[in-house]
Amino acid sequence: MQSEIGEHHVAKTTKRKEYSKDDVKLLKAHSKDRTPVARVSKLMKRSEGSLRQKARTLGIGLGHQR
Repeated sequence: MQSEIGEHHVAKTTKRKEYSKDDVKLLKAHSKDRTPVARVSKLMKRSEGSLRQKARTLGIGLGHQR
């Protein structure tokens, strides 16, 4: 039975992809080279926000403008 309010929509969730040791090495290398975050995002198939957050937890800068 459908209520008068309408259908309930469940937010789409995604499964987190853990960072491997190789991912961390690659992120650090791109940090050192000052590669733009958008390019790193496409290469690693991760969101810019995810990359920025990981870089922050590692204590490294990310992107060409810091």
